[in-house]
Amino acid sequence: MQIDINCDMGESFGPWPMGNDEVLLQYVTSANIACGFHAGDPLVMQKTVRLALKYHVAIGAHPGYPDLQGFGRRNLQMTPQEVYAMTLYQIGALAAIVRAEGGRLHHVKAHGALYNAAAKDRSLADAIAKAVQHFDAALILYGLSGSAQIEAGKALNLRTCSEVFPDRSYQDDGSLTPRAQDNALIDNSVQVANQALQMVGEQSVTAASGKKIGVLTETLCIHGDGVHALEFARAVFFALKEQNIELNAP
Repeated sequence: MQIDINCDMGESFGPWPMGNDEVLLQYVTSANIACGFHAGDPLVMQKTVRLALKYHVAIGAHPGYPDLQGFGRRNLQMTPQEVYAMTLYQIGALAAIVRAEGGRLHHVKAHGALYNAAAKDRSLADAIAKAVQHFDAALILYGLSGSAQIEAGKALNLRTCSEVFPDRSYQDDGSLTPRAQDNALIDNSVQVANQALQMVGEQSVTAASGKKIGVLTETLCIHGDGVHALEFARAVFFALKEQNIELNAP
């Protein structure tokens, strides 16, 4: 059995510190790098790509809504045509840096509010999937397990990777509990590690209601901007290692 651990990275600006990114890269197998719309800038993108290559971590583009003030977590009313164009734009920007540094882009994963919208809105999911296909059909499309994003990718014969979140609580329909609710985030590393083991070993998660639901688990996400990001990454990494589960990018 093998699994991927991915983390959102490069979400800082200019000369400011990049948080735990370099240390986190030692506990993950793929990195989703912000492309400048919700966070990041060309210099940070370059630095993060270099670090990912240094630690042999697969590199993905992490496009989001153009919303620096809201960190891409506010819903914007955009047409599928606009979402297609801005996704293509962001993928291309990061891919240029990856190529210049001697690497190759591996995947694409939408960020924040765009990710959540595309999980339910098939028209937006199709727009993102088409941008990926038109840029490079060999790229892997990451999306919420069981979501419209995964369906859209498969409809275009893209390779997809179904993602789950060991540090988030779930609703009975397999969706993430909205961040506005008090129980949305799990802040205990033991709980996070145990949920990761359940997701990988049983392909299931216990929802906030107590109901156990099935979730196809192909990659586990650690939120790089979280207060406990490094603690959680280590806990999940070592919990999986102890169960002899191989860690590899898809």
